[in-house]
Parts: sequence; structure tokens; C-alpha cells
Amino acid sequence: MKKVLITGAGSYIGTSFECYAAEKYPEELTIDTIDMVDGTWREYDFRPYDVVFHVAGIAHADIGNVDEATKQKYYAVNTDLAIETAEKAKAQGVKQFVFMSSAIIYGDSAPLGKRKRITKTTRPHPANFYGDSKWRADRGIRKLADENFTVTVLRPPMIYGKGSKGNYPTLSKMAKKLPVFPKVMNERSMLYIENLCEFLCQVMKRGEGGIFWPQNAEYSRTDAVVKMIAGANGHKILVTKALNPFAGMAGCVPGRVSELVNKAFGNLSYEQSMSQYDFDYQLVSLEESIRRTEQ
Repeated sequence: MKKVLITGAGSYIGTSFECYAAEKYPEELTIDTIDMVDGTWREYDFRPYDVVFHVAGIAHADIGNVDEATKQKYYAVNTDLAIETAEKAKAQGVKQFVFMSSAIIYGDSAPLGKRKRITKTTRPHPANFYGDSKWRADRGIRKLADENFTVTVLRPPMIYGKGSKGNYPTLSKMAKKLPVFPKVMNERSMLYIENLCEFLCQVMKRGEGGIFWPQNAEYSRTDAVVKMIAGANGHKILVTKALNPFAGMAGCVPGRVSELVNKAFGNLSYEQSMSQYDFDYQLVSLEESIRRTEQ
């Protein structure tokens, strides 16, 4: 039995993982959670734990409309707090530290019509302060690794599932209301929350360290996901290439419009081979994951 401490209360990933592990691996993993909002966590004893899973952080920023004070808060939470937590875990004898980095460290998606495939040799190049705050934490925490302190860094793509935040709920709303949608042949890596939770359970049980790029077994295409969402909700939607010229023109409009179009139809994927390990975690297919998310 391994004891896991989640640092960061109320997060989507942390809460989902705690429920999943309790259901699937109750004899192998026991989990506690502490809040990181105030400084009282610094007095908490990490010594009884085998694993610290750090999920505290700030995400989903409107990067085009943020003042300097807010940017500094991102660095304080996403970078400084993460590294300080890892340092405390190491000092108190915790064997493994698991950190949620992000695909955002590789920069923005490629715009509509252009491909962006990330491999193990792709160098991180954050496009904004949010990505940079995660990248600095990613580097800083990995520097603490040694033979007695295993550091496990995950760089997942977009995570989705029932109750998730971010881009998926927006896509879901459109899929349930729109009569037509562009058929743009883009390619994206995504990660269903249950596949992520299984991945986390496996690396914690095994005590594996290093950098990991978990993703679904299948790439996603925006129009295909929209059609799956619509179908899961009994809504008929026509997916057609006839709308593609309009999407292309919108992608060329400077500012917020092009940003939204490229978020929806841009390309960002991981090479599938870099996400294969000696354990199975891609248990839920894309189509089934959409059904479970929408049910």
C-alpha cells in the first residue's frame, strides 16, 4: 500500500484521480489531500507519504487581457509554489514527486492548415506567460531528482471529461446547438480523464520517474468530436467542407477571432510512439470517452 498526498484541494484532476484510485486500486493506493491556498500547508508533515502529487496551479488565462500583477501571480503559484512543494517533499523523505506540466510549454497550436507534431526531441518554447510559468516549474522540479527522490513529470495535451473546464465545454455547447459545422481536417492529441487517472495510478504503483507524454490512443479531429458530441445528445448536425472557406477567412482576422478559430481548428499532436509505455492506460476509446463525458 502506497500513501499518496495530493497538494491542491478541489482541482478537477486531483478530485477525479482520488475517486478513480479509490474505486480501482483501493488495496494499493491510499490518498489524502491538503489545501494550498494559505501557508498552513508548510506545517503539514509529508513524511508519512510515499508519493506527493502536485496539482495546485492556475490555468485557462485570457492571455490577451492580463495585467502585470496577475502575471506575477501565475509565476508565484505555477512556478514558485510547485518548486517549494517539491523541495519540502524531498527534504521530508518522500520517494516520488508527480508534477502536472502541460503541452502548453511547447507553444500554441499551429494555425488552421498547418501541422504541429511534437516528438521527444522537440524543444519547449512557451508562447505566453502561462506556458512559461509551467515550463519554469517543469525544469526546476526535475533538477531535484536523485537516486532517493524520483521526479515524474507529465506533459499532457488537453484533458477532458465530465465536469472538465477549458475548451471542451465550449465545443460541447456548440455541438449541441449548431445545425452545421466546418469539416476541417486538423489533428489534435487529447487525453480523457479516466485514461489520465489510470496512467497516474500505474506510475505511482511502479514508482517510475522521468518525463511522460500521456495521450489517448487516437488523434482527434474537431469536426469528428463535434459530431460525436451531437450524436451523444441526440442532436443532428451537418459537418461540411462548404464552410471551410469561412473558417479560413476568420482565421486570418487579427485578434480574438483568429485566436478562437485556431484554438478550434489548429493542429497540435504528440507522436504516438512517445506515449507508449510498458503498461496499458489507454483503456477508453475516443468515441466511448465522449459518450461518458456527455451522459
